[in-house]
Amino acid sequence: MTLSYEAEGMTMMGHFAAPDGEGTFPAVLVAHGAPGLDSYCRTRPEALAECGFAALAIDYHGNGRVLTDPDELSARLEVLSAEPTHLRNLASAGLDALLARDEVDPDRVGALGYCFGSAVVMELARTGADLKAVVGMHPGLWSPRPQESRRVTGRVLMCIGADDPLVTVQDRTAFEDEMRAAGVDWQINLYGGAKHRFTDPNAADANNPALEYNPRAAERSWESMLGVFNETIR
Repeated sequence: MTLSYEAEGMTMMGHFAAPDGEGTFPAVLVAHGAPGLDSYCRTRPEALAECGFAALAIDYHGNGRVLTDPDELSARLEVLSAEPTHLRNLASAGLDALLARDEVDPDRVGALGYCFGSAVVMELARTGADLKAVVGMHPGLWSPRPQESRRVTGRVLMCIGADDPLVTVQDRTAFEDEMRAAGVDWQINLYGGAKHRFTDPNAADANNPALEYNPRAAERSWESMLGVFNETIR
């Protein structure tokens, strides 16, 4: 179902799903990749609901927009990247919308980010938000305030294609150093032969050789994600 909420003066059009049945469920906040809440990321709440989690795929562009024009997308990402407060406000608003649902157990919440969305959920974690786990799929690993990772309270798992040209070995090393310095319980999984956006069956539609669906890596990373969520919020 579409779930609308407000953030930074905009109406956000997220997508929510929950398991059948009464009572409350562990919950996952999902942050889409750079272009927006596209057809693939809109399927993630239902997939998580089938695994026993309530889930909200947030919208951080507004009005459910999917940005297909490269210049428009670049300008939007530049705004978001320039000041982490924007990302934190957008993610916090989505978290509030998730926690407001009657189906959600507020003491059992994790987060899942895809591509740029991984940076979004990590910035939320850096506010000290009560996230028991944060998982990133083919993530952006940058942070303008890496020292604030000391506020991360939950486990962190990053699932990265070993052949991802957009996430270098240097990026991974810097992230590892950041996590160690902050005392975070962290893990990085590398998937041989996998490039960026390896979880998305529609990756080839972007006509970018850096983006490639890898069904084996997609399945393995999903199972790794479930393992972390089952251990922390189940």
